[in-house]
Amino acid sequence: MEYLVKIDNLEKCYDDFSLHALNLAVEPGAVVGFVGANGAGKTTTLKALLGIVEPDGGAVELFGERVTANSSALDRLKARIGVVLDTCAFPGTCTVKAVGTIGRAAYSGWNADVYEELCQRFDLAPKKKVSELSRGMGMKLTLAFALAHDPELLVLDEATAGLDPMAREEVLDLLRAFMEDGRHGILMSTHITSDLEKIADEVVCIDEGTLVFDLPKDAIADTAGVARCRAAELETVLESGYFGAGETFFTQHGYHADLLVPDRFAFARTFPHIAVERATIEDYMALRLRGEHR
Repeated sequence: MEYLVKIDNLEKCYDDFSLHALNLAVEPGAVVGFVGANGAGKTTTLKALLGIVEPDGGAVELFGERVTANSSALDRLKARIGVVLDTCAFPGTCTVKAVGTIGRAAYSGWNADVYEELCQRFDLAPKKKVSELSRGMGMKLTLAFALAHDPELLVLDEATAGLDPMAREEVLDLLRAFMEDGRHGILMSTHITSDLEKIADEVVCIDEGTLVFDLPKDAIADTAGVARCRAAELETVLESGYFGAGETFFTQHGYHADLLVPDRFAFARTFPHIAVERATIEDYMALRLRGEHR
């Protein structure tokens, strides 16, 4: 299979932070959610993917070709990628119309009609200056720019941040339409995990530069659960041998505890007296990253 993105054993070291042997891939037709706390290494990974920083180890492939920060292949392949970073990168003095002129000069596949249509959809007036846009409107402008040259891959860094719920749903609808033909892919870094529950196929989580989990979204949102245990019930579960060594993640709150279970249906059959609820991606992350571990 030719991946849109394939990262193998990526390493990047700074004085106060290191990315450790990270693996990540995006297939055609897949939306991969990329999550973790601030400072976990998500932005470093995206910068390495886009050639903004040079990795200290490992390999990055785009569309089946290995690339480095200064390679001529990277310049060519970037035309197949649409990027929406967490801030609007266009000069404040530019108008919305002028941003379209930049796109026409930068991309041979630029589609002015698509850009104008998206700007109208997002209520971005042609004469409006970038400096006059809110953070949310700046994100919409960047997304319109990214989509207007028909990229195969979208790399999104907090693309729905700053948007109200209705605007976020509008953007998600646009991303769903982008994915309809099965040849596109999205790598979406976000703190808004509820958006991933609506659109992601896979969720990759890192913490302190290290991969924590890489799972199908359905394994989290449809199968996993959080057991709401009294203290005595938690001890019963821990002593039962139901979980293997190192597989238990829980948080204690006085006389009760929240316990992460990979299959809430199987858990309910084994412990029918313990309440177990569906896990959200946020629940799953919190218990894996901050819960006690045995």
